Amino acid sequence: MKQRLSIILIIIFYFLYLSCISSREKSILIEYLEFKSVVDGDTFWADNGSENGVKIRLIGVDAPETRNTGRKAIGYYGQQSKEYLTRLLENKKVRLEYDIDKTDQYDRTLVYVFLTDGTFVNAELVRRGYAMVMTIPPNVKYADIFVKLERKARRNNRGLWNENHVEN
Repeated sequence: MKQRLSIILIIIFYFLYLSCISSREKSILIEYLEFKSVVDGDTFWADNGSENGVKIRLIGVDAPETRNTGRKAIGYYGQQSKEYLTRLLENKKVRLEYDIDKTDQYDRTLVYVFLTDGTFVNAELVRRGYAMVMTIPPNVKYADIFVKLERKARRNNRGLWNENHVEN
């Protein structure tokens, strides 16, 4: 009887544990896609099997604009950011990691991006000074890492933070 009660309690605790896993942990999905083209330093297109592909917006980072729009002007170091992202992603597959929000107000897919060699693209852009931190809750999984990388890029005058505009 004691053994049976122990098994029942273990089963109950197991199901309680499963019900306590946060919705954040349950919401993280992973998929691999082929890179197609870069829009600017924080946005690109990937092939998801649909006719046009999927427009990807990197979470947690903001790169300068590469073209004038109704709301924003071309930003300092924008073209360099776009070119760096292109070199980083060209002819590569990317692993997409979602956070809480899956899309933004412009219907872009919000993700953290990793290359097959493990390179964390969002972080690499900040580390090298091609993008700055832009945290928009609830998508905050790597925010602390991005802040540390930006501080280091500023200290080392990398990319955006280099007044002499020398590429690092």
